[in-house]
Amino acid sequence: MRKTVVASVLALSALTGAGPANATASAPTPALPPPAGEHAVGRSVMHLIDSGRPDPWVAGRKERELMVSVWYPAREAEGEPARYVTPQESALIIKSVPQLKDVPPDTLARTKTYARADAPALKRKGGWPLVVLSSGMTLPRATMTSLAEEFASRGYLVAGIEHTYESVATTFPDGRTATFEAGRGGQTPELGAKVARVRAADTAFVLDRLDRSKHWNRLIDETRIAMVGHSVGGQSAAHLLPADKRIKAAVNLDGSYNPATPAAPVRRLFMMLGNPRQEPSTGGEKGSWDLFWPHVTGDWKRWLTVRGAEHMSFIDYAVLQPQLGLPKYPTDGERSIEITRAYVTAFLDLHLKGKRRPLLDGPSADYPEVRFW
Repeated sequence: MRKTVVASVLALSALTGAGPANATASAPTPALPPPAGEHAVGRSVMHLIDSGRPDPWVAGRKERELMVSVWYPAREAEGEPARYVTPQESALIIKSVPQLKDVPPDTLARTKTYARADAPALKRKGGWPLVVLSSGMTLPRATMTSLAEEFASRGYLVAGIEHTYESVATTFPDGRTATFEAGRGGQTPELGAKVARVRAADTAFVLDRLDRSKHWNRLIDETRIAMVGHSVGGQSAAHLLPADKRIKAAVNLDGSYNPATPAAPVRRLFMMLGNPRQEPSTGGEKGSWDLFWPHVTGDWKRWLTVRGAEHMSFIDYAVLQPQLGLPKYPTDGERSIEITRAYVTAFLDLHLKGKRRPLLDGPSADYPEVRFW
């Protein structure tokens, strides 16, 4: 986590790439790639309060307050497009990136998405498989929207958790906007373990509330739940697998491990998908993936890397960055999102729906960038 919590994304350096940019006020309205599945997509927002747990990041707050976005297959694409982030969140994100000083503060709030706000849900006998999303440190839950919309369009219900005070900006229904507080004292293994514990508790609480909700309970198949996390969210998903029996499978998108040894072996279905720096070490000091991998002992596991990818290639910023006038990554953003969608959807289809997906068996001519280890 030393590399992924603050060093890589604090102040949303996630968006800044490798060098300066000439972002201007004339930048076009950003847009995400459309989902490719057969279903229309709806999105609702939940405001949840855990009154039995004090906030772990702000002293004196006696409750843990969370925002959760839920994407789902909809009966039809009706209603207003779901907003990407609030204007307050957009302003704080843009303000945190010096290269975006000339970009209007509400630009990200105008990002084109494809889900419709509170569209009527499409019901399915037995419910839809559930995918829980956990974003990277400082990154709002919205940064995984392109994945969420894809999964929902392909027949999954998706819950994206905003881990309050671990995001650069979280707006609540009454207009308050919480900012980043976690980890200001520096990055240590102890902080990494705390983040994993906090996210495990947040996830368990969200699953409990979805289960108790008369509306969402009938739309979810509780026997088929997976978790997909990016960066710190990915390493937290890996640590959560042994701790919560409800989660059957998990994917870590480029999250380094801190601590690199889980409290218990990861025996469930698990996949790691990362940039080339996550490839197995060939000499010298071992990386966190090398150290973590021996503790993944389940019958099915995959370690994949993507040539030309960077840390943010697996989330929306891969495509939003060049639209804001910031540097591109070696692999085109839309191609990066296409690859991530393809491999993670294949993982979900195989393990939550029981559909055979040869894409996960070995290298593919369709995706030569992806390497198996």
